[in-house]
Amino acid sequence: MQPIIDLSLSSPWFFYSMVGIVSLMIGSFLNVVIHRLPIMMERAWKQEYQGYFHPDDKPEVFERYNLVKPDSTCPKCGHKIRFWENIPLISYAILGGRCAGCKTSISIRYPLVELLTAVLSVWIAMHFGPGKAALAGVVLTWLLVAMTFIDLDKMLLPDQLTLPALWFGLLLSLDHVFVSPQDAILGAAFGYLILWSIYWLFKLLTGKEGMGYGDFKLLAALGAFTGWQGLLIIVLLSSFVGAIFGVVIMIKQRQGKNLAIPYGPYLAIAGWIALLYQQEIKTAYFNWVFS
Repeated sequence: MQPIIDLSLSSPWFFYSMVGIVSLMIGSFLNVVIHRLPIMMERAWKQEYQGYFHPDDKPEVFERYNLVKPDSTCPKCGHKIRFWENIPLISYAILGGRCAGCKTSISIRYPLVELLTAVLSVWIAMHFGPGKAALAGVVLTWLLVAMTFIDLDKMLLPDQLTLPALWFGLLLSLDHVFVSPQDAILGAAFGYLILWSIYWLFKLLTGKEGMGYGDFKLLAALGAFTGWQGLLIIVLLSSFVGAIFGVVIMIKQRQGKNLAIPYGPYLAIAGWIALLYQQEIKTAYFNWVFS
């Protein structure tokens, strides 16, 4: 392990290549997380509900289902995915985007998630250079990719992802990787309270819920990474991007203003940008205002 670390520090391009290769493999695993984690949570909720409200009923029995088992199979024909059919990007190209068993089309999203994970990870590694900040940013990127697609699919931000990101950011601050412990704690606290306050204000005025508690936790996690100083950028940028995409989605789907749109993906995008370019954004803004 030490020779690899030494080579990574002495040869940045080796480090970037390793980040890209590992992130491609992680991207393949994230496809599993994106699909299975919500199902695992739904089954756990059903069991908890039954245990609380119908404790005398025979519990529903589920087959073993987690991020490892059962093995991945084609949802149409049940063909078991062999290892050579699961090589990131390459297998999809070799198979022509179709199942090896029944030739059913495989969603293009699978290789796109792998590619997106690798590209963003290498980008953040090149931005910070070999070191703790790059590795921490890469791990955060993996978490944000998973949260983004789960929220797009299910309008859900799992605690299993948001809370580890929050604690990870706070622990990193002890070593001042991105911000100081004080800035990280304030960022996490204010990040949660900002959206919590907006949520309750909106609910009191309209009687409706404008966002979920997962959004509060995600902004708290992002605040732990960027410090309280990055929160305004994240909130404004995510709202701006979300408004644009929201209008496009409403027009495309021809639905009214009551259409539910997940906010997590826009927070994730804005937080990722703020982590890399917070200072540049502030400088550009003040130059524009005082020019």
